[in-house]
Amino acid sequence: MSEKSFPTSARVVIVGGGVMGVGLAYHLAHEGWSDIVLLEKAELTSGSTWHAAGQITHSTSSFGLGKCVDYNIGLYSGKLETETGQAVTWHGCGSFRLAYTTDEMDWLRHTLSVGRSLGFNIELVGPEQISELHPFYNLDGVIGALHTPDDGHVDPTNVTMAMAAGARQKGARIIRHCRATNITQNATGEWVIETEQGTITCEHVVNAGGTYARQMGEWSGLQLPMTSMTHHYFVTENVPEFKDLEKELPVIRDDRKVSGYIRMEQKRGLIGIYEKANPNAVWLDECPWDYENWLFGADYDRIMPWLEESLNRMPIFADLGIQREVHGAISHPPDGNPLIGPAPGVRNYWCCCGTQIGIGWGPGLTRELARWMVHGAADISMRDYDPRRFGNYAKKDWQVIKAKEDYCLRHEIPFPHFNRLAGRPVKPSPMYERLKEKGAVYEEVYGHERPRWFARDGVEQCDHYSFGRNVVHDMVATEVKAVRQAVGIMDISAFTKVEVSGPDAEKFLDRLVANRLPQKVGGITLTHMLNRRGRIELETTVVKLDEGRYYLVCAAFFEQRLLDHLNFNKSIEDTEIIMRSNDWSALALNGPKAREVLAQCTDADLSNAGFRWLTAQEITVAGHKLWAFRMSYAGELGWEFHIPRNHALAVYDALCAAGQPHGITDYGSFAMNAMRMEKAFKGAGELTNEVTLPEADVMRFARLDKDYLGVEATRQSVKAAENGSMAWVCAYLEIEPDGAHDGHGGEAVLLDGKVVGSTASVAYGHTVGKILAFAYVKPHANIAGTEIEVVIAGKPRPARILGAPVYDPDSLKPRMDA
Repeated sequence: MSEKSFPTSARVVIVGGGVMGVGLAYHLAHEGWSDIVLLEKAELTSGSTWHAAGQITHSTSSFGLGKCVDYNIGLYSGKLETETGQAVTWHGCGSFRLAYTTDEMDWLRHTLSVGRSLGFNIELVGPEQISELHPFYNLDGVIGALHTPDDGHVDPTNVTMAMAAGARQKGARIIRHCRATNITQNATGEWVIETEQGTITCEHVVNAGGTYARQMGEWSGLQLPMTSMTHHYFVTENVPEFKDLEKELPVIRDDRKVSGYIRMEQKRGLIGIYEKANPNAVWLDECPWDYENWLFGADYDRIMPWLEESLNRMPIFADLGIQREVHGAISHPPDGNPLIGPAPGVRNYWCCCGTQIGIGWGPGLTRELARWMVHGAADISMRDYDPRRFGNYAKKDWQVIKAKEDYCLRHEIPFPHFNRLAGRPVKPSPMYERLKEKGAVYEEVYGHERPRWFARDGVEQCDHYSFGRNVVHDMVATEVKAVRQAVGIMDISAFTKVEVSGPDAEKFLDRLVANRLPQKVGGITLTHMLNRRGRIELETTVVKLDEGRYYLVCAAFFEQRLLDHLNFNKSIEDTEIIMRSNDWSALALNGPKAREVLAQCTDADLSNAGFRWLTAQEITVAGHKLWAFRMSYAGELGWEFHIPRNHALAVYDALCAAGQPHGITDYGSFAMNAMRMEKAFKGAGELTNEVTLPEADVMRFARLDKDYLGVEATRQSVKAAENGSMAWVCAYLEIEPDGAHDGHGGEAVLLDGKVVGSTASVAYGHTVGKILAFAYVKPHANIAGTEIEVVIAGKPRPARILGAPVYDPDSLKPRMDA
């Protein structure tokens, strides 16, 4: 093939030449793939990348994203230029994130805890230290800041060109001025990309289309939720006070007053604003194909309050003119997180798009996507970025509503459990209005409305935000106490519910799950599905409803992942896969009085002899047939009821009426989480694509004497655990409470003052009066009784490793007889 001939095939074709597409080409090449073609309709970076401000910071409360930005800063500050010989123009000036309120300081303390676990150079400082490094900023009202000295900014075009050079050096081919016009999948499963220069067929296709990504997805029948929002930054005239500075001033992130950032741009000033009102969405149907290096005219009316405040904060800018106005479009998904991973429902179509902070996040995320594509799993948890986290409810109108909401939240405090309320409800359960009347405060999971907690005793029925304890703590305590001492009921309709049936259903499922399938009709098994690296795809409960008929239940946000895992691993088996999530609702009834309540609504024998623990039966409750599973995520005597949707409210009302004499109480996901932590039940925060079954310490739910996807990697991981070479393991620990801050995940775990790990899930155990956590730690630290520390709210807190659940360690309560 001559140098200029157009390729007709490739292993992977990446469509889009911004920082995301080029970053993926670079990292795929570094992971060992060479047959890579990248197509760009114009010049590299001509979409959103070229007009990015180019900042990057270690100031993130996300453990996984923190790993990405740390990698990116290392790449920008030396590695990339050394490798490729291409300049990247790195400015390692450091940065401050300012705090004006106690809530903002709590946010910074939590970020400090996460940064400590990742080994960042990070500290909290007061106004005097800020002014030493940045004497020109008006610090009126500022009470502190997070100082991240290794931060900086970089030229977006130079970075992209350097990664392009690195990709080419390892064999990738980049074709400019070649617009893709269609992407379809042929009968053999290969992807066919039609372009202005010819047609190319490939095994893997990647949508890195930036502001074009959504309309590109539509070519292939895909709904990729994102909306283009416009963002301003301004460059001033030369600043006289900057003329003789020997060192560049740190970037200032002022979330409260400026809703953005202020920094030097050579000897000029740069002001970036994410206005918190009237956000502007563009190209709602499609981005015009001929828009290259496109900018909009500045809309001063929209951003004026924040622009005026920026001049108040930087008085040396006040009398200067604006030399350059940059008002460009950036993609915003509904929740603000990029779409990185497999597109829903199709094989080998990958998303690398929807990234609102491409320079800050891009290289690290594209490295993880490359690992996912090449090796079968990324090395950080991809749950927050997986495109399959949205369902078909994410229509265009809803996307715009959520993107505008996200834009306005860009510089708000990211409180724990922050609840995005715009465009809700999406998929309310049959109990939605009834529970709302009873005080339910809802959260959205995969479009479903699920109660978090219930407002009682005059407490306002809304989200109460803080990094420390607030009135919600007491509401959850009431719910936990009711379940532990009497009986509680919860709407769990949000769970994913899938039926697998047919003559070959058992054989099919058996080669996908790590545990043995239930052998008897009515049997229940907890198990995990793995990828080829032996990493955890998801945890699921499998119920054998009949011979050749199985019912799978897992967390709501894994619905599409479960469906894809089943469909893509199905061969010639005679099996039908049916999604039941929208047709069936579910309730949980838990507590020592659960049997007495249920007995008033059914004729079924509820004794241990008649209805054993961890079994399922089809019974009649309040005149309605349903499936009852004797199991309990709360660790109490209890049942789950899986019910045709149109009967669910009647069953709920009947159980509540029967429970009134026993003090039945509605409870939500916050109480459920606290109780599962008391029982040491691992959840989605622990069971991620980062870890194997031995690392997650769940081998009791797996077998090594059967063949299933990922078993060989699991055997290797078991050997690593036996010979002491495992990188980390999931530990269970209790932390001494201080009555104010309980932690939120990502906090550093210390042994003898040295970081040995990071928390995954943290919750206060109301029954035992301790903070409980799961943490991934170095194996030598995971010895029951070991005294450790956990950095919560910026300060080390005494803690210890536990060897058993703090509540009912022998699981006697769920097996209580009549």
